Amino acid sequence: MDNNLIYFKKIIESKGYKFTIQKQKVLKTLIESSIHLTAEEIYKNVKNYSIGLATVYRSLKMFSELNIIKEININGVNYYEMKIFSGKPLHIHFKCVKCNSIMDIDNKSLDIEYLRLNNKVEKENNLIVSDANIMLIGLCTKCREDENAKTN
Repeated sequence: MDNNLIYFKKIIESKGYKFTIQKQKVLKTLIESSIHLTAEEIYKNVKNYSIGLATVYRSLKMFSELNIIKEININGVNYYEMKIFSGKPLHIHFKCVKCNSIMDIDNKSLDIEYLRLNNKVEKENNLIVSDANIMLIGLCTKCREDENAKTN
């Protein structure tokens, strides 16, 4: 078992759950993915290990409750990504309306603006903000180029 899985095994077992082979395979799929995955996409990666879709959903629910993964809902479809490694104060996503790709936006000046907004919201409303889901929606570079090529 690699170091990442050992780390998550400790978290999962400390909360009274068993770290089964099925959970290991689902988690490993998320760790190794460079894109945001749906439950069905995760299932396609693990079904050869005799893991059912219901097991994938149960594992994802548990991982989400333990703050290991982040669930992002876009137009009624849930996407999953690892949360625990980011350590960033902000995680902005961009979804292309044409190709449906989802990408992370990593920008220091946006992080600073978010921190200012976060502090203002907390102070003015007497709240503690622990997470944010920001989704920008539009056309990605590739789809914009495709659109421009069609009009020229």
